[in-house]
Amino acid sequence: MSKVDAFRALHRRRFPGDPLVLPGPWDAASARVCVEAGFPALATPSAGVAASLGYEDGATPADEMFAAVARVVRAVDVPVSADVEGGYGLPPKELVERLLEAGAVGCNLEDSGGGVLKDPREHADWLAQVRYAAGDRLFVNARVDVFSVGFTDPKQAAEQAIERAALYVAAGADCVYPIGAPPAVLPLLRSGIHGPINVGARLDGEGPSPTELGELGATRVTFGPGLQRRATAALREIAAQLR
Repeated sequence: MSKVDAFRALHRRRFPGDPLVLPGPWDAASARVCVEAGFPALATPSAGVAASLGYEDGATPADEMFAAVARVVRAVDVPVSADVEGGYGLPPKELVERLLEAGAVGCNLEDSGGGVLKDPREHADWLAQVRYAAGDRLFVNARVDVFSVGFTDPKQAAEQAIERAALYVAAGADCVYPIGAPPAVLPLLRSGIHGPINVGARLDGEGPSPTELGELGATRVTFGPGLQRRATAALREIAAQLR
């Protein structure tokens, strides 16, 4: 079985309370730590990678992001999905080629840019072009940004997320990621979205656990740059003690 097939299989037949948990390594060393802990796949966070390279979130040059993903892929044997933000303005065919050259089996693609939501139908057309160029070689996670951009009412945002998700799934997305969705609306999202749902979890103990998110409807759980930020905080404490 190829790595991308293995990655797809990890999303199937998930029971409530048993979501696929994907930690977010930002470099080769952190990727190895995650695999040693027993995780079957990884998902690089763009913000965590940006911080490790000395950039603000969203400011990493495409070449450096793909190179960072390639280093993570080379360091481990498990499937690696890559957060490549909005695609860096690359044509779909070139974006797919760059991801495959880096060794990624999947990608996270956002539907907003510069704090503005993209037109959902135009974005769905773009996702369809990505799917056509990739065939079955990439697992596409379509991020839905309505909870962080444009809507303040959670119920209204959930309705918009369901509408966008339907367009993106029809365009060939394998999974949708309503980033920032409050736990309370996850059952509504689960009832209205066909296919896997990615949900972000917190590492500070303030939100539901991955198991609880799975019970609410999450197929898979990611942490964004949470691990990298926790590691940085721990290093800061050690550095202060040394000083």
